[in-house]
Order: sequence, then C-alpha cells, then structure tokens
Amino acid sequence: QVQLAESGGGLVHPGGSLTLSCAAAGNTFNFTECNTIAWFRQAPGKQRELAAIITSGIANYAYSVKGRFTIARDNAKNTVYLHMNNLHPDDTAIYYCYGHIGAGNRQYWGQGTQVTVSS
Repeated sequence: QVQLAESGGGLVHPGGSLTLSCAAAGNTFNFTECNTIAWFRQAPGKQRELAAIITSGIANYAYSVKGRFTIARDNAKNTVYLHMNNLHPDDTAIYYCYGHIGAGNRQYWGQGTQVTVSS
C-alpha cells in the first residue's frame, strides 16, 4: 500500500522559513506518474485548502502564499517539497501532501505535518 510521509514541520517565528518534504513509502509509487502533486493545509477550525499545486508541470499557488512558497519535486529522490519563506502566523496549519494519478483516478494523501508560526 502506498503511503506518503510528510516531514519538516515545526515551530518557527514570524518571518522565518521551513521546508516540508513528502516522500513515498514503498517502491511501487513514483511521483513522476502523478499528473497532479499538491500541498494542502488545514488551519484550526477551518476547512482544508489548497496551498500549492503542480499540474502538467505548471505550478500554481493560493493567493495567500504566492511569492512566499515554492513547490518543487526531486524525481531522483522521489520526493516533493514545499519551501516556505516569510512565514506568517496565519500559515499555522497541518500541511498535507497529495498526489493524483489520472490512470485509474488514484489519489494519495499523507498523514500531515504540523507547522506553527508564533513568536
């Protein structure tokens, strides 16, 4: 069974940076098969929302993170990253990695990693 595992979350001061990683456990899954790779986040008391996405090789971002977050992939390591700069308290959330393979409409989620931005 494919599992996505996020790491890199933690506590950071406002204005700080973090890089989240998402790796696939198991040798039957490869991010290169995905037509969509994304990072979602869910803040306390709010619905899960899209933060960053790569679809057909093109990256897009939520307005609230544009210019501060960068989604990237390393095919050799079979890992997806979310580089986050100039973090705000409003970025506090659980961040989830997501992959979608069009063939068979298969979707994969990680368990999430907590990011807390606080002074």
